[in-house]
Order: sequence, then C-alpha cells, then structure tokens
Amino acid sequence: MTELAERVIGCCRRLATYSEEAGRTTRTFLSPPMRDVHGTLREWMERIGMRVRVDAAGNLRGLYGADDARRLIIGSHLDTVPDAGAFDGVLGVVMGVALVEALGSGRPGLSIEVIGFSEEEGVRFGVPFIGSRAVAGTLDGELPGRGVADAIRAYGLDPAQLPAARLSPRAVAYFEIHIEQGPVLESLDLPLGIVDAIVGQSRWTVTFTGRANHAGTTPMHLRRDALAAAAEWISFVESYARRADGLVATVGSVKVNPGAGNVVPGVAELSLDVRHASDEVRKVAVRAFETRARMIASERRMACGCEERLDQRAVPMDETLRAKLEAAVREAGCPVHHMTSGAGHDAMILAALVPAAMLFVRSPGGVSHHPDETVLRDDVARALECSLRFIRNV
Repeated sequence: MTELAERVIGCCRRLATYSEEAGRTTRTFLSPPMRDVHGTLREWMERIGMRVRVDAAGNLRGLYGADDARRLIIGSHLDTVPDAGAFDGVLGVVMGVALVEALGSGRPGLSIEVIGFSEEEGVRFGVPFIGSRAVAGTLDGELPGRGVADAIRAYGLDPAQLPAARLSPRAVAYFEIHIEQGPVLESLDLPLGIVDAIVGQSRWTVTFTGRANHAGTTPMHLRRDALAAAAEWISFVESYARRADGLVATVGSVKVNPGAGNVVPGVAELSLDVRHASDEVRKVAVRAFETRARMIASERRMACGCEERLDQRAVPMDETLRAKLEAAVREAGCPVHHMTSGAGHDAMILAALVPAAMLFVRSPGGVSHHPDETVLRDDVARALECSLRFIRNV
C-alpha cells in the first residue's frame, strides 16, 4: 500500500494548487478552480472504469459497478477554508478513488459511489453542507439565498435539477475517511481513530448596529461603537465556553463598517460557531450568547440582529458499521482507538439517510485548516489497508 499511499498524497498536493488565490490554497463553493479539481479526479475515475457526473449542487460523483446493485458511498468534501492545507476533506475523496482502484477485480458484491461534496466548510455563503444536503434531499426548494442558485447557474448547472442529486435508494452505507484535525491521535502515537460520534454544531451571524461617527469629535460617552459592543460580547463568549466542560465556542469572523481608522464603527457583523457532544448543553450556551448580545446592544443604545445559520444535532455513527470497522482495524494489525469528532463532517448529513462510519487519520502536530496541515505516508497506507478490509466486511 505504500506506493498507492504516495500517489494519494501526491494527488492531494496537486489539487491544493488549484486555488482562487496565488500562493495559497483557497477553494470555495463552485469557484473556478473547482473545475480543475473535477477534471483531475474525473480523469482518474474514468481511467479505472467509473462512470462520472457532476450533479446540480456541484458534487463530483463516480460510480463503480451496476446501477441496480446495493451501493456503498465513500465521500468527503473538495472545498476548503481560506489559506488551507492540502488534506482536509480532499484526502477522503482521493482515498475513495484509490480504494476503488485497489479493489480492482476483487470488488465486493456491491457498487461503490465516490462523492466529492461541493461545499462543507460554508465559506462562500456562510452555509455549510450544501453538497451533502443536496444529496440528502434537504435543499429542494430552499436554497440558502439567491447567491447559491446564481453560483450553481454560473458553474453551468441547473438548480431545478437538484432533486436528481438525491442519494440512490440502493445505498446501504456511507463511509468517510478524514484527517483528525486535532492532536489526540498524535499524543497517543496512533495512526488511526474510529469515530463513535460527531458533536452537535450551531452557527449564527450576530450583527451590532450602532452609529458611525467622527473618531476625533465624538466623546466616548456619546458613542454607539458597534465594534466595542462586539468586543465585549466576544469576551463573554470566550469566558462562558472556558467554564463549560467540553464546550467550544468561536467567533472566527468580524466584519466592520465603515472600517476606517478615523471613524467610530457603525456596524460589526460576527460569526459564531458553538459545538458540544450534548445538544442540550450546546443549545443552552447559544441561548446565553444571544441573550447577552441583545443585552449589550441595549446597554449601548444600539440594535442587535441574531440569525441562525445552522443547528446540527450531535450524530452517533452506526454501531454495526463501527464494529465492522473495528474488526478491519484489528485484522490489519493496527491499534484500536475510539473517539468523538469535534469537527463537523458530511457524515453528519448522510447519517440521517443510511448507516454511517468514519475513520480518522492522524494529523501531525494536530494542525488543520492551515498550510502546514499534512499526513504521514505510513498512516495513509494503514488507512487504505483497513478501509479495504472494511469494504469487504460491508
């Protein structure tokens, strides 16, 4: 498997060069470089006998085997965050194609569909999981904003055809391979981890609207500084999350208007990302954050808007598939380690339709969403071996 692992890593690094920005990897939902990604993977898929299409949500889909056979879905996403690494999401898609090639004539008695989802990160429109939600059938008639439909059309696709993107009724299981995106496996000196569950996730947009004014002539007590309100709220979010065991809360984006050094900020728009393995703990935290935001705005004589972007429940992986994956890991001679995923994945969406399983690959240094993100060749080789055994078990 070493040679195939090297090819997988090389392909991921090649795809990382297809970017919206020179010198760094940024590839958002249906942006122009996604065509190059699709073209490179399509060439490989077709060379090994897969039938390839791009559905109306921009998901790249390759099918190996008969249309009417039971179907195993292997997938992950092809979009990235700004200034990303080469492996988050992409590794799972490339490994899916590599697994089909490795099976060759030894393919089990079911078809395999590899899906490269078009949007998981939610960078371009602030809404994640567009690709996998289209496959799940939950986007029909409710695209999140006009911009998404326009982007689909600009890519040469037809939003009216979204119903045809739905998962085949012959699908029996979903399998996703992903880098861990954290330091746990490395701290334990383990190459792989079996995911038991994915934490629940909330995403909100919070907007403070005060009044822009001259920075030199507006006394401090008369200001309605939206950014100052945002800073007070961010401190509250951090303090609350630090006190709540297992809770993570992140304000990762702040947009300030008018954004000039000599103008009191009139508007501050912030993102909020909240995650916890317990949906109740997460929801209580979100309510506390919203309440505090409105209170701060009231105290500072300004308006506050809170818009929910995502409310994704915690999702357990299928017990039967987890057992089969554990057996495959043992058979391959790898240590077995079970863990919870703190990051969201397309498996969260697909698990509502079919039994789902996930395998984590060690992230050296615990680095992800960063250009230094990498994988080890031997870890990828072990993941390929375990996945082949898992597919045969399924």
